[in-house]
Amino acid sequence: MTTAALDRPSDVARRGFEAAPPLFIAGWSDVVMIHYRVAPDRLQPLVPFPLETFDGAAWVSLVAFTLRDLRFARGGPSLTTHGFLNVRTYVPGNGIYFLAEWLPNPLCVFLGPRLYGLPYRRGRLDYRHSPDRLVGRVEDRAGALAYEGRPVTRQRSLCVTPRDLFLMERYVAFTRRGRTDRLFRVWHDPWRQSPAELDVLDDSLVASTGEWFAHAERVSSCYSPGFDEVWMGRPERI
Repeated sequence: MTTAALDRPSDVARRGFEAAPPLFIAGWSDVVMIHYRVAPDRLQPLVPFPLETFDGAAWVSLVAFTLRDLRFARGGPSLTTHGFLNVRTYVPGNGIYFLAEWLPNPLCVFLGPRLYGLPYRRGRLDYRHSPDRLVGRVEDRAGALAYEGRPVTRQRSLCVTPRDLFLMERYVAFTRRGRTDRLFRVWHDPWRQSPAELDVLDDSLVASTGEWFAHAERVSSCYSPGFDEVWMGRPERI
């Protein structure tokens, strides 16, 4: 294995689990990502950590996927499979900060904030993602996110551009609940993705996450088949 391969963010993230094994394992399947850029001063009031910028802007991504067969890493049966939507931005330390996350499982909505500090909200999610067609709808009382479109090509490529690496190759999530800051680590193989052409039919749900959205520019979208195995570490206080 070459030194360059060892220095990939995914490889660095995997080595981070050598001292402490993952708590959960799951699959992420048929992932749609929609990326926005926004002036940092519009977003920073909503984020309790310093923002990391690229090309002079802060970035926010919508990540819509199906979480499959969440289970304890030490063994045991699948705990749940369901749709997931997160709205995330980027912070130093190879970091992600979630502005909001939607899922339908009421037990997860109850436990996620208490164990990990995650901003879970209960919603109704309907994804019909495939290599040929991308249709999704997520809604709660605040509004809806609805989109449709398709991947541009069936060929999936590793992230190579600086912007794609910045937006996708991230393996640490930072959270805050009350006065408690936490992080947890994630590992999966490097992302393989292709550009997607999407029409966003309703974005009122995203607008409900804060005033930043009124000043944001939608820049790009992509599709990835996802991963059969994603590791999620234990929450760590910081």
